[in-house]
Amino acid sequence: MARRKPQDTTVLHGHHVVSGPELRAALDAVRDDDGTAKVRRRAVHGAVLVLLVGMIAAAIITAMAIMNGQLKIPAAEAARETAATCPAATFDYAPNETINVNVYNSTSRPGLARAVADELLARKFVVGAVANIDAGYRGIAAVVSGPTGQSSAFSIQRNLPGSDYFQDGRTDGSVDVILSQAYSALTAPEVVDQTPGRLSCPRDSRRIADDDKSPVVPSAAP
Repeated sequence: MARRKPQDTTVLHGHHVVSGPELRAALDAVRDDDGTAKVRRRAVHGAVLVLLVGMIAAAIITAMAIMNGQLKIPAAEAARETAATCPAATFDYAPNETINVNVYNSTSRPGLARAVADELLARKFVVGAVANIDAGYRGIAAVVSGPTGQSSAFSIQRNLPGSDYFQDGRTDGSVDVILSQAYSALTAPEVVDQTPGRLSCPRDSRRIADDDKSPVVPSAAP
């Protein structure tokens, strides 16, 4: 009688039968893969957290450096350089009767230019144009002249407390006064300081805050 071949227990109907050790090995591999994925995810989360903390720390350090003046913003620095062009010369107080001044009202108060012009006339200033204008200047009053009118502008400023000087391209010695919303009154004539001094230009803080680097000034009397 012919002997039968021993039956292969690892094959059933043409399919491989998974043994217990193979099943355990497969499960262990799955667990190892899952653990690796978890470790990878934790590493990514940790890296993102460190990056965010670094960005926040850098922002705080930058803000503190700007506040302390250790770091300067280019736009602000440029504005400071513009403001620093204020004439450095010392001027004598010029006699009122030698100064030609135009008075402009950029406020919503009717008749302000005329009222101030009359006060200047009473102080012997030579008043030219008197009118209302639209100006971008924000402050008390802008005093504007060309290079040759700076001494006259200095005298005007001594009568206009808190005013800011600006230079334009005119070639004559005339001075424009542009009254703004914060204007209240001229200095009382008996207390006007007539000692030598320098022109008072816009404060850096206001020049940096303003969109315009200089006021909108009339190029000629209306």
